[in-house]
Amino acid sequence: MAKLLLLLAVIGGVALLLKNYQRSLARQDRDEPEQAAKSALEDMARCARCGVHLPKSEGFLSQGRFYCSDEHRQQGPVERERPRV
Repeated sequence: MAKLLLLLAVIGGVALLLKNYQRSLARQDRDEPEQAAKSALEDMARCARCGVHLPKSEGFLSQGRFYCSDEHRQQGPVERERPRV
């Protein structure tokens, strides 16, 4: 009889451990897309020469203006006419 009770206690303990493990996996699966989306967001900047939009981390900053390449940084900005409203 004691062996049967011990066996039931061990089985119950294993069942509880598996249930907690499944909950933790489900929580991780639910939280990972949110964290990935937050880390994927990045500020964008427009090249002062050609107007291409790119992430600020990939651009070149010179005299307060962003450029898409070192070549455009060396050429400098292009003054654009603003559309009349």
